[in-house]
Amino acid sequence: MIERRLFHSLQTNLLTLNLLTTLALAGQTGPPVKGQAVGHASASAVCASCIRANMDYLASDELRGRGSGTQDELKAATYVGEQLKRYGVEPAGDDGTYVQKGIIVREKLKAVPVLHYMTPGDGIPAQTINWTHGQEILALRLGASDFRGPLRRVDTERSKAAGGGKAGAAEDPAQKQSLAGAVVLLLGNDRPKLQAETFSVIEAGAVAVLVTASPDLLKRWDEIGKELPKLPPKIGGRPAGLGAGTLNLFAVNPEALTKLADMPDGIMFYFEAALRPAENSYTWNAVGKLSGGDPVLGKNAIVLGAHLDHLGVGKPVKGDSIYNGADDDASGTVCVMELARALAAGPKPKRTVIFALFGSEELGGYGSTWFEEHPPVALTDIVADLEFEMIGRADPMYPSDVLWLSGWERSNLGPTLAEHGAKLVADKRPAQHFFERSDNYVLAKQGIVAQTASSFGLHADYHQPTDDLAHIDFKHMTEAIGSLIAPIEWLANSDFKPAWKAGGRP
Repeated sequence: MIERRLFHSLQTNLLTLNLLTTLALAGQTGPPVKGQAVGHASASAVCASCIRANMDYLASDELRGRGSGTQDELKAATYVGEQLKRYGVEPAGDDGTYVQKGIIVREKLKAVPVLHYMTPGDGIPAQTINWTHGQEILALRLGASDFRGPLRRVDTERSKAAGGGKAGAAEDPAQKQSLAGAVVLLLGNDRPKLQAETFSVIEAGAVAVLVTASPDLLKRWDEIGKELPKLPPKIGGRPAGLGAGTLNLFAVNPEALTKLADMPDGIMFYFEAALRPAENSYTWNAVGKLSGGDPVLGKNAIVLGAHLDHLGVGKPVKGDSIYNGADDDASGTVCVMELARALAAGPKPKRTVIFALFGSEELGGYGSTWFEEHPPVALTDIVADLEFEMIGRADPMYPSDVLWLSGWERSNLGPTLAEHGAKLVADKRPAQHFFERSDNYVLAKQGIVAQTASSFGLHADYHQPTDDLAHIDFKHMTEAIGSLIAPIEWLANSDFKPAWKAGGRP
C-alpha cells in the first residue's frame, strides 16, 4: 500500500511517504495446474498449499523486497506470468507475453524553484514577492513545473474534517467551487485536520496547497532546502499515479507567512520552473486474462488486481535490510494468483476476467497508470476493478476471516458481493483514506467502479523489514480468499454492472 511517503508528505512532511528450492524443501511438486483436482473438482476449492508456495517465493529474501522499478520487480512479474501460464490463463502483456513494460518519463529541475505572488495595488504599483525554496518556502511536493491561481484561505479549525471522513471544503459546495484552480492556504496546526483538508481541497481542484512549517520541519529546513524538489514522473504525457502527481505542496516559513496575513484572498500566485532534458525509467506489470465465452457478456471485463512491488533493500533495522513485503503486497498478489488458478480450473466464464499485478505502486501507482494507458481491453468495457492489498494478517477490528472494502459506501459492488457470500464489510477507518491509497484509485478516476479489499489493521510491521513470512496468518488469508472465489465466479458470469452511488465517483 502506498505510504504516507505520498501521504507522508501530507502528514509527516506536511508538518515537518528458486520457487523450486522452496517447494523441494516443502516436499511439494508445485501448485496444481489447470485440470488437476484441488480438494475436489470444483473451481470454488481454495488451495492452501498453492497460497503458501507462492507466498514463500514472492516474500523470500531471494527477491530482495521486489523494489519498485528494479530487476527484482521484473523477476517477480516474470514469476507471476509463469504461474498464470501454468494455470491456463491467457497472456495479456506485451507481444503475446504475460509482462507489460511501462515507460516512465522523469523531468528534473534545472534551478532552485521560486513561487511568486502579486501584492494588491491599492493606489500604488503592485509588487512581485518571491518565495524561494530553501528560504521562505520548502517545496515538499511538486506536481507541475508551472501553475498559477488566486489565493484562497481555509481554516481547518472550523472544518468538519475533525471527525474523519470527507473534509469540510468538500462538503460545502460553494466553498468547493471557489477552490477550483486556487492556491489554498490551510490555517491551523492539527495534523489530522490538515491532512483531511488537504485531500478535500485537492479533490475540489486546488492547484497548490500552502501550510505553515512545523517546528520539526524548521529544524530540517536547511537540510531539505539544499535539495532540488522532484517532479512526478509522467506516463502518456501526464503525471503518473494516484492523483498526488497533480499536488503542489509548500511549507511556508512563519515569518514569510506573517507578511501574507494582510493580503486579501484573490491575489495571484504563479510558479514556473526551468527543466533539464527528460530521462526514462521502467516498471513491470504481470497481466493475464480468461476471455469471456458469452458473445454479449464476453465484451465486458472484470479486473482482479494487486501490486507485486515493495520497498526493496533499504535502511537496516536490527541488521535486516530486506523489506520483504509479505503482507504488503505479496499477500494481495497471491490472492489474485489463487483466484486465477481457481477460475481457470472451472468452466469458461461468460465475462472476460483480467488478472493484473502492478509494478511501482509504492512509488505512487505507476504500473497501474501504465496499465490504464495500455489496457488489454477498452477501458469502457471494464465493468469493475477489485484490488487486493495487505490481506495477510487479520484486522483486529473485524472477525478473523473478514476483509474490509475501501470506499464501501461509494458503490454497490461490495454489498452485492457480500450478498453472494464474500466476507466483505465496510472500512471502519475512513480518515486513513485507503480508497485513495492503492491502485484502484487510478481506474476509479476513469469512472470504473474500482475498490480495494484489505485486512490491514495498522500493524507496526508496515513498511518495515519485519513485514515477513513469519508474521503472515495463513489461516486468515486462506479463509478470506476462499470466501471470494464463488462470489467472483458469480460476478464473472452475471450481467450485474456495479455502479457508483450518488457522490461516490472520485
